[in-house]
Amino acid sequence: MMDPGGANQTLTDTGPRVRRMLRAAARALRRFAYARPVLPTATAPRPRLGWALGGGFARGMAHIGVLKVLYENNIPVDALAGVSAGGVAAAALASGCTTQEMIDDARKIRWRQFARWTLPRLGFATNERLEVMLREMLHCTTFEELSIPLAVVATDISTGEAVVFRHGDLTRAIRASSAVPGLFAPVEHEGHPLVDGSIVCGVPAAALAGFAVDKIVGVCLNSGRLHHRPVNFFQVVGQAFQIAEARCELTWRPQCDLVIEPDVSRFTWDDFDRLDEFIAAGESATRAALPRLRELLGAPATTTAATIASAPTATTSIESS
Repeated sequence: MMDPGGANQTLTDTGPRVRRMLRAAARALRRFAYARPVLPTATAPRPRLGWALGGGFARGMAHIGVLKVLYENNIPVDALAGVSAGGVAAAALASGCTTQEMIDDARKIRWRQFARWTLPRLGFATNERLEVMLREMLHCTTFEELSIPLAVVATDISTGEAVVFRHGDLTRAIRASSAVPGLFAPVEHEGHPLVDGSIVCGVPAAALAGFAVDKIVGVCLNSGRLHHRPVNFFQVVGQAFQIAEARCELTWRPQCDLVIEPDVSRFTWDDFDRLDEFIAAGESATRAALPRLRELLGAPATTTAATIASAPTATTSIESS
């Protein structure tokens, strides 16, 4: 038979142990309740890249080669600015065109598609057909519809000031930005006669202001052919542009963190039938710049394309097909 006195002794011995266990449990619960949560370490977002594409008439087709290499290596495009032919390439990308679509469209380009001769008053030709060509080529025709922010630069020929388009009709802005003075008549816009933006900025780096980019990459298509004597009207106009762009370079180049310069010195302003060579020039220059581009993105120069693509980003990818 159990001794009642022994049972009471057991309860007496057990009570303090239970109380100690309860107090320990309460302390653990308090530590859990007031502990700071351990959050996973966040990967720092990569720098946002803004791209400024310069003009060059037919030489502007080298931009396709540049964009093609960017796609192949998952180099991001967070914002764009374009002038003249660079505006066409930038708009094509921002509207969602693939690089293969750009190549196919470029193969069809002939003078009569975007220009026609006129009686000379303010220009020997008009580029009004360019708007029609762009509406057929681009996936959208207003800045508001673009998937990548874009600025297009023209020049007010009456004041010499830059006019930057970021809203409204995209095709009209590009036409104005591509109106080579002397060759094409100025494009009227809200009472202002506008011509090619290359006069005031060969590479429109400053136009990327307001797009919250951290780094700016310029693409310059200057032929470097300043030391030759023009032999016809078109070469006179082209030489004048080369001189103006050389002077402007002192302004835009310091605004860029990197400048990619395809070798287009062997091409003339109207070599539209040399598309493959232009593309190859753009590809070659951009591949050579890949280590520096990866450094701008905060990655080692040997980082693979897949690694860059996995970094936190909010950009539109380029498609090649």
